[in-house]
Amino acid sequence: MVPDDRMYTQEHEWVLIEDDAEGKVGLVGVTDFAAGELGDIVFVELPETGAEFNQGDAVGTIESVKAVADLYLPLSGEIIEVNQAVADHPELVNSDPFDEGWLLKVRIGNEEELEGLLDARAYRNLLEG
Repeated sequence: MVPDDRMYTQEHEWVLIEDDAEGKVGLVGVTDFAAGELGDIVFVELPETGAEFNQGDAVGTIESVKAVADLYLPLSGEIIEVNQAVADHPELVNSDPFDEGWLLKVRIGNEEELEGLLDARAYRNLLEG
């Protein structure tokens, strides 16, 4: 499952771009593929709101019964919200990674970085390759 309305990273994060009064915001999560590879997720560590990161920075971790994986930020910017429901119920990342299992929102600091992300077709090709 790869929704067409998002952009993707080669590290299996997704970002859904939204506009708000102050500019572009990215809703970020991990893909269904990543959640499946990790297995049953038991803990998610997310960054503090207000923290600023560069594209590709590790901003948290996702722990499953078989592995711990870093969460990388697809776009530079300021963390403006984290999904507290996922912190309380990490299994949401497995059951609904593209909706209820989103992880954080970032105010995008450099829109040019969008050009380096994969569209849905390119991400599907990555999974098939």
